[in-house]
Amino acid sequence: MGPRGRWGGGGPGAPPPPPPGGGGGPPRPPPDATGGYRRFAWTGADADCRLWFRMQAEARRLEYEVDRNGNQWAWLGDPTAGDAVVTGSHLDSVPDGGAFDGPLGVVSAFAALDELRSRQVRFRRPFAIVNFGDEEGARFGLACVGSRLTAGQLTKEAAHELRDADGVTLPRAMEAAGYDPDAIGPDPERLARVGAFVELHVEQGRALDLSGDPVGIASAIWPHGRWRYDFRGEANHAGTTRLADRRDPMLSYAQTVLAARREAELAGAVATFGKVSVEPNGVNAIPSVVRGWLDSRAADQTTLDRVVAGVEAAAREAADRQGVDLAVVRESFTPVVEFAHALRDELGKLLGGRVPVLGTGAGHDAGILSAAVPTAMLFVRNPTGVSHSPAEHATEDDCVAGVLALADVLEGLACA
Repeated sequence: MGPRGRWGGGGPGAPPPPPPGGGGGPPRPPPDATGGYRRFAWTGADADCRLWFRMQAEARRLEYEVDRNGNQWAWLGDPTAGDAVVTGSHLDSVPDGGAFDGPLGVVSAFAALDELRSRQVRFRRPFAIVNFGDEEGARFGLACVGSRLTAGQLTKEAAHELRDADGVTLPRAMEAAGYDPDAIGPDPERLARVGAFVELHVEQGRALDLSGDPVGIASAIWPHGRWRYDFRGEANHAGTTRLADRRDPMLSYAQTVLAARREAELAGAVATFGKVSVEPNGVNAIPSVVRGWLDSRAADQTTLDRVVAGVEAAAREAADRQGVDLAVVRESFTPVVEFAHALRDELGKLLGGRVPVLGTGAGHDAGILSAAVPTAMLFVRNPTGVSHSPAEHATEDDCVAGVLALADVLEGLACA
């Protein structure tokens, strides 16, 4: 049977992973009204998932450890030997997120190890499964905190300044969860042990659905960033203040949202205002402050710069018209990530050379680690392309295809 037939779907003896979050997957907290999940960093739901990871590691007789930044590791072989092959992803979610973004990669990693053991292969390199903490940034506003700290892309001082919507700092949240926030920081010694990192992830788009392939290989991650727009006007009575006398930041914000859509369409990029806060947030009050967060991504840096500059120019023009003050703060930025070509090509060979290679606009821990470690990614087909939503989905056959593809890759990289 050829490579495609081998992992193109389930079959006799195939090791289907349980749907992420159910059965043998991470525990599912009760869904909220949307049907989605809120697995935020250093909360009770996060603790439940972390306990599940530890139990899975111990059930497979793997050496379990937590690094200085709260990332979880499950080792087969000597963790200090170097040149390790590592796979995994994350278990946290966006607000009202789906079950597959992140957990699919962790569940599939354990299932792939089970498959390799059933093949009775012998590991010639150390092997590890990892769960990176706070990948989504849903609580503290910065994505990939665990991997950024490890890779030295986020300083301890900057991390200590992070706060959630309730004003709780990252150190306080870590302490409440039983972890030491004073220990966080770059971990070059740990990264030096890793020879290759392969992350499996549900596709956050429809490229595989359109091509008819269950599994794909990532080529690159688009450059992307988050910018906070603070529009400051004047609070006043909604019923007694003449339109001509108003300094309404909501109008400036609304015009900026429309400008972001226009600039993105013209450039062939994406730009989204997906989060907003309003003060004083009263039905009968003109706002004093409107804060909106822009997320923008493009296939190349020049295009992204053009979109972001166009949005800011439109925002300043709208603010001037309304007599509103505007401050724009870049909260995070990740340049384009070209995955290691040699490793990417090796994955293609191990999977028979017939696997599509595609780019993505979504950020991942693999992209953060790529500056220090050879990294690659596998994508599993998402039939609707919907992600960061309860409608996110992958079929059981495609999940099995992902597990078998990951097992083939790990066997080729780590086993005799």
